Amino acid sequence: MKEIPLLLIKSNQAGTVLFVLAGILLQQPYLIHVLFLVQLSGLAFGAKANLFIRLGQLAFSKERLRAGERQAAELARFNQSIAVPLLAAASASLIAGWTAAGYVFAGMVALAAAVAIAGYCIGCTLYYQYKRLKHLRSRA
Repeated sequence: MKEIPLLLIKSNQAGTVLFVLAGILLQQPYLIHVLFLVQLSGLAFGAKANLFIRLGQLAFSKERLRAGERQAAELARFNQSIAVPLLAAASASLIAGWTAAGYVFAGMVALAAAVAIAGYCIGCTLYYQYKRLKHLRSRA
């Protein structure tokens, strides 16, 4: 899969925001651990292994997914490669009893996802700068 329907990307982002908010508001760290596993499975095995992507596939018709905007899978993977270590840090912090730190790490992921839903992708900006730097280095 070289491109992923944007509706599925947004499903993942919405699931991320909901799990972090629920985990913080309900003071249930296991929701952050589950979120970490969901995102880790997507990073390790591809978008189709991500629970939120799978739920999005069930929620939207195939026609709507085919017709809608798409995002490069490479970009989605880059964004997930930022989210997963942050969620790992959140889980580790929560397990260690560092509740505030755990929720701060998880909150960073939720904030990035919420801002992306609203239309600005922080990870995309980082990806662009990474590619730009890589290109400049190759020319030197």
